[in-house]
Amino acid sequence: MASKTPPSFAASLSLVLLILSAVSAAPLAREEAAGAISLPARVAPTNPDGTFNLEAAKRLNRRVVEKHRQNLMNLKENSGGELPQGMEIPDPVSAPQDPVHVRRTDEQGRGTVNLPPHDPPTTSDGVFNASEGRKLNREALTKYTQINPNSQNDETSQGTESSVKTGDTADHSSVKIRRGDKSDKKDEEGLTDEEGDVEWAGNIEIGTPKQKFLIDFDTGSSDLWVVDKSCTEGPCAKKKQKYDAGKSKTSKQESGTFSILYGDNSTVSGPIHSDTVTIKGVTAKDQEFSSVTTLSASFADDPTAGILGLAWPKISNLKATPWFLNAVEQGAVKTKEFGFHLSSGKGSELYLGGTNPELYEGSLEYHKVDPSDGFWKVLDASIYVGGKEAGKDFSTIIDSGTTLMYGPPDAVKELFSKVDGAKLYDETEGFYSFPCDKVPEVSFSWGQKGKKFVIPSENFNLGTTEKGSSSCVASLAASNLGLGNAWLIGDSYMKGVYSGFRFGMEKIEQDAAVGFAELKKK
Repeated sequence: MASKTPPSFAASLSLVLLILSAVSAAPLAREEAAGAISLPARVAPTNPDGTFNLEAAKRLNRRVVEKHRQNLMNLKENSGGELPQGMEIPDPVSAPQDPVHVRRTDEQGRGTVNLPPHDPPTTSDGVFNASEGRKLNREALTKYTQINPNSQNDETSQGTESSVKTGDTADHSSVKIRRGDKSDKKDEEGLTDEEGDVEWAGNIEIGTPKQKFLIDFDTGSSDLWVVDKSCTEGPCAKKKQKYDAGKSKTSKQESGTFSILYGDNSTVSGPIHSDTVTIKGVTAKDQEFSSVTTLSASFADDPTAGILGLAWPKISNLKATPWFLNAVEQGAVKTKEFGFHLSSGKGSELYLGGTNPELYEGSLEYHKVDPSDGFWKVLDASIYVGGKEAGKDFSTIIDSGTTLMYGPPDAVKELFSKVDGAKLYDETEGFYSFPCDKVPEVSFSWGQKGKKFVIPSENFNLGTTEKGSSSCVASLAASNLGLGNAWLIGDSYMKGVYSGFRFGMEKIEQDAAVGFAELKKK
């Protein structure tokens, strides 16, 4: 491909699109626009002092259940009212459970203990945590405003100024703007560091002229939505990046409405538009998306302005072609693949139009997926503890938008029965603990001769159950997500490998595959 391109022309393009890393892709012809975009760092629910953050983990669990409940509702509607065998739509997620009803087993296995008390916003070294304090204030104000709807809600007028011009609304004292690879003159998007967690995020551009949005990229959903300029109340008041259809020459109003219902009865909803959407030189014209006019409270503290789904059309609420697939069909990318490298620090990236061989060893081991139900679902999976089989013949959904890993309760129970010293830590949330000095070696493989990909201990361990404890919490939890025998594989696994998501060359669904490779040693 590159050999057919005049050298002077190829040279001008050789470093286009790499952010966050000094590594560049091989020269590419313009019609094969491809490259890397920075992603949020993947941070586990672990406190700065190394203890497991149960409350943060609960929020992650709720988001996962809500997300895939909506996916299953979309799948049912898009499949003539029927779900694939074994799948079922779970009940809506309720508000956080009253602590007195939550069962947790202590280190000695003595029945039930209460959850930790409501700790003040103080760090482990005795310093006031201003960010946590503001969060508590917002939660209290939101709670009592809901009780008394006539009260004056001015929570967004104080203490929420952001130093990030891209629309980040995180704690002003800890947010910093950082730049991508300065050798690439086209990459000028700011990256954010949210609350000291180094949460890198990248921009997409919508419309003509282009409007920028800080976006989360998700292989576990299929739709694109951003906040609309008319959304000014509640969580929307904190968002600075908002879509203005009237300012885009290429914007079109489409029929229908986008709506996602969450367990607390809040929604993300709004009208449907089509417009030009560009990411790192890859453009999809007439891309359908929603500019939401109502935003669920669960996104109030999220620094991004929306989500871009990278899964298959079957789970699209918009009943639309997802962005990357649309770009492929329009010829904007000739290599029908994208790659992920996820990290807890610098280096996370989404590579468009192929994979980045500078980040992994050898070649990717690909396994065919079944996209008929809308997910990147790899069949014929096995899981091992210490190299010994602990489960087999199940499917796995590879989901970059999920932090942890989840399996059917009985299967996860069976796995932890093979881990020395493992105990059920939180019955309601499905978390297990294990001895901190004996982190189990857990690995996945696919197919008859697939390589065993081990989850690094630092990704499997979410921290001690409490300060000074010798028990740690695992990043693999038991949960009935309604996905049949499928396990949901998120960042805890993906951070340990390089992942490639490939569409079929002749027919999009035929020969579609997900591949994994070992990361290069640093």
